[in-house]
Amino acid sequence: MSEASDVLIFLGVLALYYVIFFYQNTVSRLISSLRPGVGGFGSGSGAAAGGARITTAATTKPVLPSEVDVLVVGSGNAGLSAALAAAQAGARRVLVLDKCPESWAGGNSYFTAGAYRFVHGGLDDVRPLVGNLDGVIEEKIDLPAYTHEDFEDDLRRVCGGRSDPRLVKALVDESAAAVRWLARLGVRFHLSFNRQAYVVHGKIKFWGGLCLRAAEGGKSLIRDLQEAARRHAVHVAYSTAFLGLERDWTTGELHVSVDADGVRRTIAAKAVVLAAGGFEANPRLRSQYLGPGWDMALVRGTPYNTGEVLETAMRCLDAAPAGNWSGCHSVAWDARADPLAGDRDASNELTKSGYPLGLMLNLEGVRFVDEGADLRNYTYARFGRAILAQPGHAAFQVWDAQMSTWLRNEEYRPERVHRVEADTLEELGDKLCAGGGTGAATLRDKNAFLRTIREYNQAAHLHRAENPALKWDPSIKDGLSTQSKAMQLDLPKSNWAMPLEKPPFLAVRVTCGITFTFGGLKVDPATAQLLRQSNGHPNRGIYCVGEMMGGLFYQNYPGGSGLTAGTVFGRRAGQAAAAAIKADFK
Repeated sequence: MSEASDVLIFLGVLALYYVIFFYQNTVSRLISSLRPGVGGFGSGSGAAAGGARITTAATTKPVLPSEVDVLVVGSGNAGLSAALAAAQAGARRVLVLDKCPESWAGGNSYFTAGAYRFVHGGLDDVRPLVGNLDGVIEEKIDLPAYTHEDFEDDLRRVCGGRSDPRLVKALVDESAAAVRWLARLGVRFHLSFNRQAYVVHGKIKFWGGLCLRAAEGGKSLIRDLQEAARRHAVHVAYSTAFLGLERDWTTGELHVSVDADGVRRTIAAKAVVLAAGGFEANPRLRSQYLGPGWDMALVRGTPYNTGEVLETAMRCLDAAPAGNWSGCHSVAWDARADPLAGDRDASNELTKSGYPLGLMLNLEGVRFVDEGADLRNYTYARFGRAILAQPGHAAFQVWDAQMSTWLRNEEYRPERVHRVEADTLEELGDKLCAGGGTGAATLRDKNAFLRTIREYNQAAHLHRAENPALKWDPSIKDGLSTQSKAMQLDLPKSNWAMPLEKPPFLAVRVTCGITFTFGGLKVDPATAQLLRQSNGHPNRGIYCVGEMMGGLFYQNYPGGSGLTAGTVFGRRAGQAAAAAIKADFK
């Protein structure tokens, strides 16, 4: 064989090698591009079988598609509920955006106690949902039914009759179905023994219309929803902020502008669900809408709920504002907490909700709320506002040894809060005047502090003397008050009024922690479709859920109804979006 032939054979083999190499890499890239959640979208069924992963900005730049069926803005409970409902209803390409990094995923939902308020028939009805009854003697559990009428009455009473009745009906009617849907998705639920039950006369008594929580609060709720999103091929991009959208009147598509980790992109979507939260982390908007002093409130949850999407929707989408724009959910909060954001480790444990068991006094040594006005579930969301209005935006919660044993360990253990303890009330007053060893806001008037507690103790004793049949019971409004024929305080304590006399005495300092704002956008209750300001008509293809939705809560809310509302209306929005896509984009 000639030397020329050898050269030709060598060149042929080399060419074949490069062809094979190119073919293998091309096929590999093609296969990768078809994997759900990695640079593209697969079918819902394929993703469920293969296990879609969420592309995150924590490890890579967001890999964004140019076109989707449903785009959801916000990665909290409401947003993920909408995304999952859309995927289940047939939307093949569902994308969730959140401007936060992955380390802050879940919005405010992550920071909740994970409580769900829903209609049920008692323990037999709830038992199939929960996973923590092993070893519990069920005969000792006193879990009354919570009816449609109970839920509606609580909303009407607590919100002053201002809630949109159509939103109330939708929330109440679908509350049980929404919770069971979450359970089918893999959200783990427990009976809330630690937060919603007291052991009274040998019975484990649930109270306040609440009994169910996510297994580990908001943390496990978000983890479980994220896992469900992976199974349903829902793609999530973090560090990706919504900037606005325009409608293509020729195709009907919505062109969504986003900032993806500093790069401006446009994504075509057939439907958009806004679930980006309120403006509670924006001091300017808090002062503008809630009033003077609200820039001083501490933020309980995510620092990323700053209201830009709300403002953009009203400015550019003709969105109609709705609800209580001067109102919010705010609580008694650890005064030492970070003012700008919640603690992802401590989470809801920084709430200080034991005030019904004792007293709250401001820095001048004066009480300013009726600590026993109602069960904690119906007062805690408005008492933050009362604390903010006090001198120094702070107050002290005070108990004696008899009552402090009933405090929830997760909120009041020494590792979680600075406890000021003393053997006498005089010594406690001295320590609080000295800042309790923290160098923080101090008690300004010890004499007023002591006088307030002594007058309260006297009033509580006189009431008990006149009403010997009444028994202290923290699971009901027990009627033990400070108001008797012999003596009445200007500001009563209407229930659970036990004298503070048994040492040691305990005090903790609290301030106002804001959770979420009540003002939002008007929606069609049936579909959560955004309504126009100009004519009241639905804004086709655009939906609004979660804390962005207005009209449901006014000045206060029944505990546990926020997460339920997020799931109910998120689910409705996702289902409606998928159905509209099938009808409009054949």
